[in-house]
This record gives sequence, structure tokens and C-alpha cells, in this order.
Amino acid sequence: MYKFILSTDSTCDLYADFVRDNDIKFVSLNYVVEKDGQFTEGVDAFTEYSQYVDFYRQLREGAFSRTSMLNYESHYNHFLKLAQEGAKDVLHFTISSGLSPTVTVAEKAAADIRKDYPDFNLLAVDSLAATIGQGALVREALRLRNEGKTVQEAFDAVNELRFHIQYAIVANDLYYLKRGGRVSTVAAVAGSLLQVKPVLSFNNEGKLVVVDKCRGMKKAFAYALDKMEKFNPVEENRMMWIVHTDAEKEAGELAAMIEARWNFKPDISIMGPVIGSHVGPGAVAVIWRTKEVRQDG
Repeated sequence: MYKFILSTDSTCDLYADFVRDNDIKFVSLNYVVEKDGQFTEGVDAFTEYSQYVDFYRQLREGAFSRTSMLNYESHYNHFLKLAQEGAKDVLHFTISSGLSPTVTVAEKAAADIRKDYPDFNLLAVDSLAATIGQGALVREALRLRNEGKTVQEAFDAVNELRFHIQYAIVANDLYYLKRGGRVSTVAAVAGSLLQVKPVLSFNNEGKLVVVDKCRGMKKAFAYALDKMEKFNPVEENRMMWIVHTDAEKEAGELAAMIEARWNFKPDISIMGPVIGSHVGPGAVAVIWRTKEVRQDG
């Protein structure tokens, strides 16, 4: 019997079967794809790999995807269901407060649930990240839950871990990030030069920052490998993870480089449509855990 319920929104980019098999409570964000004046609503709850690929195909063909934060009502209904099922201690993960005020909305909804369910105790984790950065925190919380830790012990551990995850996010360009308001126009213009691949990271406030610009994907991967040499992946509970936006070949190439150097094969996954809407197709990112605190931005 676990000591707490594990919950997250869909910006963690964990696959549906992993979420189901590990009894993680999951609430999905929505997105809207606009193409040729037509709007199609979608839910960030893909169950097949082909759905991810089709989403990025639409972007490549000129569609634009819009997202919105998970609102109060969605949080309230998600938490209410947990409370009605008898949940007491809940650890819930949200997208970075540096990208969206979602964590504040989650805390407000949880406080209102407590008015009718006074034993409902939810601790909301501001991931200070998104996609697999958030997902890595959820997976660590899962490990701690399965070891029998309390919700407070897990909360404290993952909040500390947030600052020990290194990022090298290689965008194909900054068009989507600029259009979604995630980076400045100046940064986007700098990254729009021919074959220049912007490399981004999260700073310790959970905001995306451009940390370098590399000519071509190979040099961007070299940047990531150099950063790993500077901030070595820790061996205990080793975590190295790659995510891509329909750039499977490039992700595989980076994974092979990392495995050759560190004798460890990183997980590879494809990014979901909500965060993918802001990154755009052709991106590859890698994260890893270090003893050192992240120093980007």
C-alpha cells in the first residue's frame, strides 16, 4: 500500500502505457491545430506513436498549434475525483512556473477541495521544467513512492532534484518558441540564420534561455557532449534521457554518442503535442542528473 498518490499533468510527456502501468493519476491539456482556416481540437493523451508523428507532420505542412494552460476547473475536477476515491496524500506535478502559472492554479483548486474533504493533502511540485524534465521528476517520485516514502519525503527530494538536472535542448529553429512567446524576438532572429541550431536550457527560475548557437546538429550534439564532460552524469540511479519532435534518426545518433562515452543507453521518447507545439518539429533534447547544480542562465 503506497503512502501517497502520484499525479501529474500531461506536460511531463510520459507515455500512456507507463502512466497506466504505474498507477499515475493523469490530467491532460488540450491543444488546437489551425490549418487553412480550419481549427481542430486535440487532447494531449496520445496512445500510439503514429499519433505523435502525424502531429509533427501537420506542423511541417504549415499547420500551427495553439495551447492553453490547464485551467482551474480541470484541476478541480481532477482533484475532486481523487478525493472522492479516498485519496489523502497526493503529490502533483505541473509545468514550470517560468512558462505558466499552472502550479498556483493547482494549489488553489486543491485548497478548495479541502473545504469539503479536509483530509485531502496535496503538495504541488513546480517542476521548473517541462516535457522529460518534468517527467524525470515524476519517475523519481514513482521510485520513492514504490520504496514506501511519505509524500513529504518525496516532495522534498524532487524539489531538490530539480536543480540537478542538466539540459541541452537543440531546437531546429526558434520560430515556434518565438511565436508561442517562449523566447524573445532578438533570440529568435539570432537563431534564424541558415543552419544555426539554437541550444536552450532552463534556468533555475524555470525559464527557457538560449545558451548557445551551433552551426548544424552535429556541432549542437558536440555542445551537449562537452557539457556532459563538464557536468558528469551521476551513476547512482543514473538518469539520461533524450526526447525529440519527430527527429528519431538524430535522437538515435545522439544516444549512440552518449552510450559510447558513458556506457549507458539513454531512454528515447517523442515529445507530446502541448510542449511540441512550442518547440516545433526537428528538435532533439537530452537531460541528465548531476551532483552540480544547474548554472544556465
